Amino acid sequence: MIDRSSDRPLYQQLADLLREQIKSGALAPAAYLPSESSLMQEYSLGRPAVRNAVAVLRQEGLVVTARGARTQVRPAPQREIVELRAGDEVIGRMPTDPERRDLGIDPGEPILEVTRADGQKLILPAGAHHLKVGR
Repeated sequence: MIDRSSDRPLYQQLADLLREQIKSGALAPAAYLPSESSLMQEYSLGRPAVRNAVAVLRQEGLVVTARGARTQVRPAPQREIVELRAGDEVIGRMPTDPERRDLGIDPGEPILEVTRADGQKLILPAGAHHLKVGR
């Protein structure tokens, strides 16, 4: 429910509502969000508030947007297993803009930087990889 008497901005309130629907499963992975027009009508909001709410969810990595396409709840990732060996080191961090472009990941998605014992470096999107300690 949008509370117009709240100090919390309307777009944040809408982002909160949509986030809860995503986290509860009411909006499942790969499901489409209602259109901007539908959200505007359902919550009596203007287009800027709806767009700002979706931008918040995109920054949080909960939805995927593309020009000319509907906004979609981020599909459940197919995770690739990366086996860690003795001496490997891993750090999680936010990517630089060039890394983000090279990896084709959305703003707000972290990466894993794996440095192998032999000095080789791997830069991996965190959401698409699962680290497993080898024997």
